[in-house]
Amino acid sequence: MIKIAYLQCPTGISGDMCLGALVSLGVPLEYLTEKLNKLGIEREYQLRAEIVHRNGIEATKVHVDLFHHHHDEHSHHHGRHLPEIEQMIIKAFLPPRAEAWSLAVFRQLAQAEGAVHGIPKEKVHFHEVGAVDAIVDIVGTCLGLDWLGIESNEKGLPLIYCSALPTGGGTVKAAHGVMAVPVPAVMKLWEMRGCPVYSNGIDKELVTPTGAAIATTLSHSFGASPPITIKQIGLGAGNLNLPISNVLRLWLGESVSSTQNNSEILETISVLETQIDDLNPQAIGYVFDALFAAGALDVFTTAIGMKKSRPGILLSVICHPEKFLNCEAILFRETTTLGIRRSTQQRSILQREIQQVETQYGTVRVKVAYKEELLANVQPEYEDCAELARKHNISWREIQRLVLQNWYLKLE
Repeated sequence: MIKIAYLQCPTGISGDMCLGALVSLGVPLEYLTEKLNKLGIEREYQLRAEIVHRNGIEATKVHVDLFHHHHDEHSHHHGRHLPEIEQMIIKAFLPPRAEAWSLAVFRQLAQAEGAVHGIPKEKVHFHEVGAVDAIVDIVGTCLGLDWLGIESNEKGLPLIYCSALPTGGGTVKAAHGVMAVPVPAVMKLWEMRGCPVYSNGIDKELVTPTGAAIATTLSHSFGASPPITIKQIGLGAGNLNLPISNVLRLWLGESVSSTQNNSEILETISVLETQIDDLNPQAIGYVFDALFAAGALDVFTTAIGMKKSRPGILLSVICHPEKFLNCEAILFRETTTLGIRRSTQQRSILQREIQQVETQYGTVRVKVAYKEELLANVQPEYEDCAELARKHNISWREIQRLVLQNWYLKLE
């Protein structure tokens, strides 16, 4: 089964809330401390966890206690820049996924801070969040997610989903004076990622820059939870007592899949259909092209008999939900239809990848699909074969046969 996490953030997200939720899920504090100390910061902080109550709910609060004496704060806090932090992370020999995820989050945070202040990300001074604080929160969170064994997606990021985020409000004191909430870095991170937000009516800083960097860098998508079987829920407490319990909830679950295997991936698709009996068939060809250009996954027609014994067609379009409105607009614009039925369905798809195969006539892309590590389907790309067939004046079937032959030879 595929392990997935869902971040439910009714009162926002911060680095220490993430740590709290992870410790609540069983990530040992000693493990986090041992790995974090490899960054060379063991004299600058201490981690401790306690059980606290937020509006009657019990949750885990992780404190990052920083040791620096106020009188020499400036000498110590020359602040750390991104390249220095990257070096610390790389030299610490963390678990590979934790290292990659930590670097990704820090780069995203530095890019946002840089954009806000108008400087390149390498020049960003991590003093705002307190460099050590940010390092412990971000690297600690990535270590915890790796420790829990959350699956990686095709981009190498963890399979985490996140709810829409509350905006918060009011003001907060920062290094540059008093700032409106959400602070500029958080706004920039939301903008970079196209994040869905809403107001829950609480005028406090609910999403911190570190929390926003973790959520926007690592989350696969934002919104409702994907269909999962819940195994365990971690509760991480925030600092403030708020009108609703200030707890980040980390759902740990497994992807819902009818056959219990890793290769089947379920995705949600939209299906549009409409029947037509009064359109010039040439227009249908045009609609096909327009729909594919708009990102439809598949378009097909079925011959049907309609009222008054008219022969007609049923036009069906399959697309990802986010392409749905574009496809619908094309149908209304290009056909005579007055109504379109819409449905949302689950489809199970095989893991697939595109491979390149060399032949004496040129390179052809081949789509290879797997089911439970077993080969399910090998399909040379039609267009690639057609192009070579035309160019060399050979039959399309011969090119396709050659490509398959070379592919299987390469397999041995």
